[in-house]
Amino acid sequence: MLQLRPSCECCDKDLPPDSTQARICSFECTFCAACAESVLAGKCPNCGGELLARPRRPADKLSKFPASTERVVKQQGCQETA
Repeated sequence: MLQLRPSCECCDKDLPPDSTQARICSFECTFCAACAESVLAGKCPNCGGELLARPRRPADKLSKFPASTERVVKQQGCQETA
């Protein structure tokens, strides 16, 4: 099950579970659309994978399957490292 991480790893922008601005790779690294498209050019800086729109969990399922509250933020910000 997807973690639905709460923020962008680069800029720490809030990305609630229903956000249409969240982008993820196959390892669930999470970025906002602005960072994913402009700075990262659609490529995950952690694994080199493709960044795609994160699916949204239906609101009625969030109580039983809540989104993660753990924020993962890259200290160096958006810099390609892969």
